[in-house]
Amino acid sequence: METAQSQEQTAPGALSAFARFVLCGGGVGIASSFAVAGLSSWIPWVLANALITVVSTLLATELHARFTFGAGGRATRRQHAQSAGSAGAAYAVTCAAMLVLQLLVAAPGAVLEQVVYLSASALAGVARFVVLRLVVFARNRSQGAATVRTVQAAVAGAPADPAVLCYAA
Repeated sequence: METAQSQEQTAPGALSAFARFVLCGGGVGIASSFAVAGLSSWIPWVLANALITVVSTLLATELHARFTFGAGGRATRRQHAQSAGSAGAAYAVTCAAMLVLQLLVAAPGAVLEQVVYLSASALAGVARFVVLRLVVFARNRSQGAATVRTVQAAVAGAPADPAVLCYAA
């Protein structure tokens, strides 16, 4: 019988996690685009897009919990809510980029629209990766907060004695 500690997966490094993030998120994104196109033949496009966005965000969050960030299990409700919030923020960024393009260029061509959309999407994706890694799927949240307080105390000139630092934290 394995102990809980031996069952716990180690968190992947940032580069490995980013590669997994791109693969999982990109795979879900590509599948979603086909799903929206197929579903929109039966229901209005706006409704199909909304439905597929919800389903794809749930699926991607599960994949990120299990594979991308090495959480080793299913995503919690809190993680789903935070992930949905970051996906909503990313959606807002891409919409804002397209709105700014429409304000600046009277009739942008398809290539320019794609460049702007994909650039905004890439920037939002990198930001989303950071949020998911450092907030949503962060490990040992209490240890991380204690480490931040310890570093802040050390930078502020507090005594370097571990007993004093632990007491201050």
